Amino acid sequence: MNPIVSTKETLRQALRLRRNEITPEEYTTRSAEIAKHLLNILRPFQTILVYSSKPPEVDTRPLIAALLEERKNVIVPVIQREDCSLRLSYIRTPDVLVPGTFNVPEPLGNEIPADPAEIEVALIPLLGFDSGGNRIGYGAGYYDRFLAQQTHFPTIGVAFTVQECEKIPHEPTDQTLDAVVTESGHTTFSKKYDFHP
Repeated sequence: MNPIVSTKETLRQALRLRRNEITPEEYTTRSAEIAKHLLNILRPFQTILVYSSKPPEVDTRPLIAALLEERKNVIVPVIQREDCSLRLSYIRTPDVLVPGTFNVPEPLGNEIPADPAEIEVALIPLLGFDSGGNRIGYGAGYYDRFLAQQTHFPTIGVAFTVQECEKIPHEPTDQTLDAVVTESGHTTFSKKYDFHP
């Protein structure tokens, strides 16, 4: 096995354990803090790709509801297992999100097809991140493949502070993030974008 792949698997296991130590109360409180930071940062953007979370990922459901209340255009990804890709759908209400592939909430039966060209900023799930904007996901590469084809919008990783790593092994196919938002605020890695509210 490729040594980087082996190192990543070990890291994933450690990160899962670390994230699972967050208590239900902390999970709710920290997710709310993250949503507050994100709402400030996302103010200038109108069309936003938001990953639809399942525990123990940072809870994006309240954020999605708040963005829709602000009349933002919210796009969510729908997982296509057949070709390991993502298709996109607008949602008008969080109520359409029901457990789909890998138990990820998706607007199944209520899809409103969305064009990636319309995305202005994307919120990306992750297992871990480092100070260079490197991200480690779950290993299937859905987001790396998607982001390799779409380079016109900034990407913001969404995570708890316990998910920060000293260094994440980087492969040529791995896509780096422009910023990460945690409960303690945000860190910008890219010189191209200014995420200050």
